[in-house]
Amino acid sequence: MAVTAHRKTYSKTYSSWGGVLRAPHEAVLPTARAEAAAALVEPFPNGVVPYGNGRSYGDVGLNPLGGLLDMRGLDRFIAFDPETGLMTCEAGVTLADILAVTARPEADGGGWLLPVMPGTRFITVGGAIANDVHGKNAHRLGSFGCHVEALELARSDGRVLTCSRSENADLFRATIGGLGLTGLILSATLRLRRVPGLGVETEDIRFDHLDRFFDLDAESTGTWEYTAAWIDCLATGTALGRGIYSRSRHVAGVAAQPPARHPHIGVPLAPPISAVNGLSVRAFNALYWRKLGASGRKLSLGAYEPAFFPLDAIDHWNRLYGPKGFFQFQAVVPPADAKAVTGALLGAIATSGQGSMLVVLKRFGEVASEGLLSFPMPGISLALDFPNRGASTTTLLARLEAIVVEAGGRIYPAKDFCMSARSFAAGYPGLEAFRSHLDPAMTSAFARRVGIVREDIP
Repeated sequence: MAVTAHRKTYSKTYSSWGGVLRAPHEAVLPTARAEAAAALVEPFPNGVVPYGNGRSYGDVGLNPLGGLLDMRGLDRFIAFDPETGLMTCEAGVTLADILAVTARPEADGGGWLLPVMPGTRFITVGGAIANDVHGKNAHRLGSFGCHVEALELARSDGRVLTCSRSENADLFRATIGGLGLTGLILSATLRLRRVPGLGVETEDIRFDHLDRFFDLDAESTGTWEYTAAWIDCLATGTALGRGIYSRSRHVAGVAAQPPARHPHIGVPLAPPISAVNGLSVRAFNALYWRKLGASGRKLSLGAYEPAFFPLDAIDHWNRLYGPKGFFQFQAVVPPADAKAVTGALLGAIATSGQGSMLVVLKRFGEVASEGLLSFPMPGISLALDFPNRGASTTTLLARLEAIVVEAGGRIYPAKDFCMSARSFAAGYPGLEAFRSHLDPAMTSAFARRVGIVREDIP
């Protein structure tokens, strides 16, 4: 432990959720907002990155050999108005914490929910804002940042600013989706939404080709709030893009409790080799595609947890990929050529024989993300995991990146480990405007790799 005049730092190893990068950091673990803001004022020799609950798949939340502000100690609720749904909390509060205290049935069976929920509830509010996360209702309600009313931001010059759409508005837009590079989010005010019931009606429909996904999606987006499809990434030929389309909506009168703050089961250790390989993926996909039986369709009523957070049922599921970890890839392409481009992406993946059981295809709608570097834009998004096979995997990722960039799409920083600076600049036209809001103390491995910050740090 190193002790300075104003802060304590601890040499700790932090890892990406994908497990490809593990590196030592000089970590500061504040437990109060004033302490966190003060820690930022004293310069870090190699810059500093904010760190939430460690669910970013790549290097966006890491700063190897440099400073790291571990924000999990800022986990307090500050205020909640049950009439308006406005909630203020510290940046280290997780979405699971919020759901545990607000998403409880009221007298009429309804309740308050976060308007936008990503695929895991185990991320912090600060991380959700910094990555402007999205969920299965992005076609209707946009991204997480659309529902942030204000945030408290510490800068390395000692200022603590309130940022909103009416106060420090440019910095507010830069901080939403700003990857933790505009300063340190200390707290935020979110606008929750009232839903008629905490239960959901879900319909799963098997489809046998990519064209059918687009038919189902066009049919569903007007009447179903949450939509996404699982895709068999190894299917080829006439079965290319086959999968299961899932659509859900809130309904009254269904008994449903909020999900637990922590999973009940987990993977204690990583196996010596990846449990996700060509054989296991092919076997799983073949069985999963047939899970709906002869009818190919199933309608169910129940709690929202299985529909929104299927992976959260198993703690540390990422360990199943073994000691080498895995890469996550998520991209969005414009709607005009989305069918052809998505087909090209799935074709390249199927030809490679790589991929995983966790493949999601969904639509982003016209609700604009406010952040200068926010990922969501109108179009079709494809996301999946790739076990780390070394050069063969990075070569495939480069091929997918080229297809996306040529189509005018972009790649999601929170799930990236390989994107080039050229591709990042092409996909994020707000980059130059964003740079004027950078805090000089903030950096990350991702920010250096894609040229957001121009500094020579190991």
